[in-house]
Amino acid sequence: MKICTTVQEMRQARATLGTVGFVPTMGFLHEGHLSLVRRARKENEAVIVSLFVNPIQFGSPDDLANYPRALERDIALLKEEGVACVFTPEAAEFYPQGFATQVDVGGVALELEGPSRPGHFAGVATVLTKFFNIVQPQRAYFGQKDAQQCAVVQRFVQDLNIPVEVITLPTWREDDGLAGSSRNSRLTGGERRRAPVLHQALCRARDLVQAGERRRAVLEGAMRDVLVKASLTEIDYVTVVNPETFQTQDMVPENALALLAVRLGAVRLIDNLPLG
Repeated sequence: MKICTTVQEMRQARATLGTVGFVPTMGFLHEGHLSLVRRARKENEAVIVSLFVNPIQFGSPDDLANYPRALERDIALLKEEGVACVFTPEAAEFYPQGFATQVDVGGVALELEGPSRPGHFAGVATVLTKFFNIVQPQRAYFGQKDAQQCAVVQRFVQDLNIPVEVITLPTWREDDGLAGSSRNSRLTGGERRRAPVLHQALCRARDLVQAGERRRAVLEGAMRDVLVKASLTEIDYVTVVNPETFQTQDMVPENALALLAVRLGAVRLIDNLPLG
């Protein structure tokens, strides 16, 4: 397995590979990331994984500083998975002095996480555009846990005619339902025990939809009740949207997507669940 730290090294390594599946990550890998790697290995001649904590998608310096990192462990895991190349550039390599360009996505990027985390999706779209340009993958793999991010990626890839197939895989969850996330490592023991309530709230909405309920207000109220009863009251949003536009409507479609963002102590968790 080759480890590349510069754009030039990555371009040279890519030139020796055939079809490439790319898994972009910010490191501190968990089983969800590894499931993407395994799918990529099945569908491509080689897999490239990035380990890069992207500074321009963080709104808070403290959030950036506290993001968990475990580079040596991550590299060892990826070697075991048969990854061809790991790309782990320094921030100064990716954003050198004078860097002044960003990819600003409209539409789906303006909803939910958009106003909650100003500048986040521009940072995501910019770094991924750079990665796609450097790595030149045939396919890129993402998890459904970041559903809105996946929709944003699909949007700018289509709009900018980037020749990469974006593949979204189902959310990987712990046995108790908690969605896999690097941020879970920052939860205290008590917070971790409470965290599965997010999934339970989403499942409550799914059960109601499967029973015939289509009123968004009822679904949102039911999810909020589950959270509040578990004393999760620092709620950023709880909603049901059209999964293509991420906009709400009073009567939800059969393929609606339930999403929520809740703060547990110092950690902000997001999750979602298709309701159809």
